[in-house]
Amino acid sequence: MPFLSSLFPKKSEPVNSYAEFWNWFQKNEKTFYSVVKQKGDVVNHFFSKLSPKLKELKEGYYYLTGMLNDNTVELVFTADGITKNIVFVEELVSAAPTIDGWKFTALKPSLNIEDVTIRMDKFDFSRENIFFYSNDHHNFPDEIDIKVIHTDYSEKDKQVISNGTYIFLDNFLGELNFATTIDNLEIIGKDSAKKELVPIGKLKDFLIWRQKEFIEKYEGVRRNTQNDKHAVLEAEFEDGNKLIATINTELLEWDSKSSHPWIVVAEIKYNGTKNNGLPDNATYNMLNDIEKELMLELKDSDGYLNIGRQSVKGVREIYFACRDFRKPSKVLYDAELKYAKKLEISYDIYKDKYWQSFNRFRKRE
Repeated sequence: MPFLSSLFPKKSEPVNSYAEFWNWFQKNEKTFYSVVKQKGDVVNHFFSKLSPKLKELKEGYYYLTGMLNDNTVELVFTADGITKNIVFVEELVSAAPTIDGWKFTALKPSLNIEDVTIRMDKFDFSRENIFFYSNDHHNFPDEIDIKVIHTDYSEKDKQVISNGTYIFLDNFLGELNFATTIDNLEIIGKDSAKKELVPIGKLKDFLIWRQKEFIEKYEGVRRNTQNDKHAVLEAEFEDGNKLIATINTELLEWDSKSSHPWIVVAEIKYNGTKNNGLPDNATYNMLNDIEKELMLELKDSDGYLNIGRQSVKGVREIYFACRDFRKPSKVLYDAELKYAKKLEISYDIYKDKYWQSFNRFRKRE
């Protein structure tokens, strides 16, 4: 039997927590360290083992590695710019033990402008050929709308120029800042620029200033929605499917929307084939229970505002506007796991300072 065991080694136990992941990592770190330091086959001897373990924890962890100095390997965990995964990357690294020869980093850090030079295909991306300017919008004064100019931009090379510029900005600003501070970004050529070009090296300071200004403007702003008025909206499609939505229309007219810039959309799929796309009574009650559970965790007094819900074609959507994205990411993920055997729940989190994605529910002037 021992001989057979050596032929067929035991499969490692799956990891179900940060602590279990790091225990597994510590058992293998010397092998991983040697592979990176000696510039060995990192993909097959490190990443091929790391990837499935991270997926046992949760989908959405990405990573890169290299030597920080002669004796230290840096392992950077990244959310690849996906907002709802940022908090889990941060928590994973926060739970990391101290291991000699290793540095663990949550999210790609920002770099000095002098250290960011990228070459993709035949194009360079550096402070020498990338500029920016900011657009101001009278009706949306809190929006950070950036035009980025690459001097070699052309429609023919739009895809590669855009990809390279995004990678440049991700490295220069750092993953967290790039994912969370800019509301709108467009990459254009010099011929399309309508304002004076600013060296890209000044973008970081510009964003710090705008973010500080924004935080000071809305610090402490809260909204009590208990007595807000709601409207029930109904529609019927040509194929017989029906839509019903309950929306806090009073909240949609609030003049401090930007204080809650993060929009959470929870999507719950159900069987609506026998009820014109709407849930039956039992499913309706379950969906409402889920929403109540979410609202117990995401309270308006803490900065999480329930805008309403919509049911159509076998999908219930629940909407929140939030001051931050970290807690909602965890609350929705927990709901996704809790109801996995009953209903398919997914969610998205994105920035929309003026809640323009809900204009379809607003009164038309």
